[in-house]
Amino acid sequence: MSESQVQHITSKDNAFLKDLRRLSQDSSAYRKQGRYWVEGDHLCRAALTRGVRALVGVYSESFWPLAQAEWVRSATKNIVIPDSYFKDISGLESPAGMGFVIELASDSSLQSQASSVILDRVQDAGNVGAILRCASAFGFKQVIALKGTAALYSPKVLRAGMGAHWGLRLIEGAELNDLSNLAVPILVTSSHRGAYLHTALQEKQLPSPCAWALGHEGQGVSVALEAMAAMHVRIAQPGGEESLNVASAAAICLHASATVCLV
Repeated sequence: MSESQVQHITSKDNAFLKDLRRLSQDSSAYRKQGRYWVEGDHLCRAALTRGVRALVGVYSESFWPLAQAEWVRSATKNIVIPDSYFKDISGLESPAGMGFVIELASDSSLQSQASSVILDRVQDAGNVGAILRCASAFGFKQVIALKGTAALYSPKVLRAGMGAHWGLRLIEGAELNDLSNLAVPILVTSSHRGAYLHTALQEKQLPSPCAWALGHEGQGVSVALEAMAAMHVRIAQPGGEESLNVASAAAICLHASATVCLV
């Protein structure tokens, strides 16, 4: 890549840098800008593997000579900034030295027949990212985030998702009545009612495809969403704990559904 094909920014007050700081530090800035920021070679490579093209590739001055050609070619535009500016933007303890600005997907319509995960006010970014990763790993194609759920494209959720975003159809800010468009049965997790998951699996009672509903870390699934469920399921806990972390519960339930598909 020749120097004529890259822009060097030296002013800290540059408009693009100001927007980039907002994307990296404000969890909801991507909604206003229609684009989001991912940092580091792992996430950027995951995006490229899924066929995602970057609007802008951003590199620190020290990293630029090491930038791989595939990263540079994948971006519509490439920008190099001083290391100190990149450190100011970075959300990592050890800045990665490179990242992509990616356009937010424009089509977020709900697919009625898709195997889905419903997030009901799940607020911890780490939990949300982990659930997205489980959904992608276990063959679920759509994640529907009801209002009150952590911002799906916030930097923390993107890091926790480890690239899962680009294998999923993501719908944000959904209302309960939007779920009436689903043609697959809704399964609700509970710590105190419904069939035990291992029993339902053994007796082939788990429907497939389906939509698993996972609720708020403290309050669980709302009463209104519970009323929409075709089935209530609980996870046996012989060790005696009162409940499981929502991301852990998601991994167990989604894996069980994947097992149904493999049998």
